[in-house]
Amino acid sequence: MAAVERLEEMQQIALEKKEHKEASVMMLIYPKKDIPYFVLIERTQSTGKHSGQIAFPGGRKEPTDADNSVTALRETEEEIGILTTQQHLIRSLTSIYIPPSNYMVFPYLAFAKAELSFTPQLSEVKSVIEIPLESLMDPKNNSTTTLSTSYMENATVPCFYFNEVMVWGATAMMLQEIKDLFITAGFK
Repeated sequence: MAAVERLEEMQQIALEKKEHKEASVMMLIYPKKDIPYFVLIERTQSTGKHSGQIAFPGGRKEPTDADNSVTALRETEEEIGILTTQQHLIRSLTSIYIPPSNYMVFPYLAFAKAELSFTPQLSEVKSVIEIPLESLMDPKNNSTTTLSTSYMENATVPCFYFNEVMVWGATAMMLQEIKDLFITAGFK
């Protein structure tokens, strides 16, 4: 799910061994009327590199976080109001370097046993997006789009479309890894 231009940039930066910041994100799966869903957020508009983007809840690692999983749990609670005690970690996923913001992001997969009620942190989260897990598994939702950002122009990138919501970049790469894990496990 990575754009060719992005892969080349990621390889170049990896070769330079640039000092990076750390962040963690959470893919949280939960039941909604007995159907598995996962949650994404739309970030608020700001001056940040990821302003307005669709992403998993998450954020920067704090010095008080014991490890990256604690960051993912804490940030999910802060951004969408789901208590850390409601989140049950399943596993870590492949970390990914985000060149525009110089972050190494550590994604995690978790589940909640009960239906959730979200309370977005309005300073960071414009909206909470609930997506049925079966939508991720549907190959019709895989696509490509052409877009321009602060660091690339008219790039054709792989993406997911969930109705009107387009997910691309690092979040799409993480979603593809999760999709592949579910396919391997026999979930369709």
